[in-house]
Amino acid sequence: MGIGFVVGQWNWLMVKKQWIVALGVTAVLSGIAVPVLAQAQGLGGRADLSEEDRIRVLKVTAPTTDFSVAEPFELMQGGAGTVSKLVNADIFSQPAANLDFEGRQAFTVGNGLFRKDWVSSPSSTLASDGLGPLFNARSCQACHVKDGRGTVPGLDPADKSEAMALLIRFGLPGGSADPVYGRQFQPFAVPGLAGEGRLQIDYTDVPVTLAGGETVTLKRPAVRLMDMGYGALHPDTQLSARLAPPMLGLGLLEAIHVDDIVRNIETPAAYRDGITGRVNWLVDPVTGRQVLGRFGWKAEQVDVKHQSAEAFSMDMGLSNPFKPDPFGDCTDAQGACRAMPTGVQSVLGEHEVPGNLIDFVTMYSSNLALPRRRNVDAPEVLAGKRLFYASNCIACHTPKYVTRRDAARPEHRFQLIWPYTDMLLHDMGAGLADGKGETREQREWRTPPLWGIGLTKVVNPSATWLHDGRARTLLEAVLWHGGEAQAARDRVVGMTPQDRKNLILFLESL
Repeated sequence: MGIGFVVGQWNWLMVKKQWIVALGVTAVLSGIAVPVLAQAQGLGGRADLSEEDRIRVLKVTAPTTDFSVAEPFELMQGGAGTVSKLVNADIFSQPAANLDFEGRQAFTVGNGLFRKDWVSSPSSTLASDGLGPLFNARSCQACHVKDGRGTVPGLDPADKSEAMALLIRFGLPGGSADPVYGRQFQPFAVPGLAGEGRLQIDYTDVPVTLAGGETVTLKRPAVRLMDMGYGALHPDTQLSARLAPPMLGLGLLEAIHVDDIVRNIETPAAYRDGITGRVNWLVDPVTGRQVLGRFGWKAEQVDVKHQSAEAFSMDMGLSNPFKPDPFGDCTDAQGACRAMPTGVQSVLGEHEVPGNLIDFVTMYSSNLALPRRRNVDAPEVLAGKRLFYASNCIACHTPKYVTRRDAARPEHRFQLIWPYTDMLLHDMGAGLADGKGETREQREWRTPPLWGIGLTKVVNPSATWLHDGRARTLLEAVLWHGGEAQAARDRVVGMTPQDRKNLILFLESL
């Protein structure tokens, strides 16, 4: 489904003015001159669009001013790829509805590879060995539970799960790896080798009093690494916990035009309520060109293919064309690890995961469908949506885009999508910072898409939110917001209990 239903001309300045008046944002963000708001908007940089397209796209992506009804096609949050399936634990694992027959075949093969358990070398199961020698999981599915969020054992005392989908990244000032343990803590190892240690997470209660007398107790995590078998970490090594995120709509996020993402920064700071954000510019490892980082909690990966290749190497120790070392994250200081056999077999090529398998996994990861929204016309959901806008949550969680006309895959082209992200890095305050939180980079996180968030617990009842999984509820996730998001968070704290309930009902409808 494209956006052919949009016709006629559009006065963008008038839309902005109506939106501000309708929401009462001028009372919250005083001193904003409406004419200034329009200057950064427009789609002049999008070479994929004709002038007629630009008018249509501007109209359909303008912030709504009417919260009495759902917007046209709001149900279809993933565009034409949105699926209408029975809502159950498999709802995140469906192929995009607009995939052709050939695409569905490739998706199915990629699905099998995503769920495949890799084994240590040597093995009689050719092309399935090469795991590790040190690793975090035996399969992609082990961390991305049913293609959704992972689990953090110990946060809920009632949860007896042994699954570990929480990664611990290592980093020295300047970005280099730990000289002994590399870039990532890996507690598991193949037979004959010891893992790097054991992870322990301790939680401190942080009570927050809300308007109306309600108190919410947040859980502040403290990560400890114990029984470290290869010696001590470098004294300056910082730890960063990362929970496996959901896999939905990755190909559509990749198809958002770079100019639309960069334009999210250009809106005047006064209107953005003190929120700035920045793009993480990276060097494409293939072309050498400067490109926008889109994926990962720190926007550290350029596209789905490189994200997949990185996970194969770092999380499972499997070599591939983009990460050719068959020992994964084993450093030179871990001699026993680098002396173990690998899964590289001359008859199968020079990598444990050949390029064609990376392509299949990329195809799968790029085309996991978004489910249809639910209850979009419910009065409480519409009231919550209005509060989401009025609290200026949309300054970071940009509701909608129209993807590129020239996207690499046809099913991703010219789609109206509703991911609720600006794809930028934001300073989220010391409370959510990596390590000691002494630098802006340690406090920065990419705005996560919100689409599908309401079905998180349906897919994985033990799943939690935020980059390290500390938030047990959506309200807790909101209350952890700080830094650039402090003002929006404080508005939620000041809401009436019914308004907060409506806000959460809106999020649960996504």
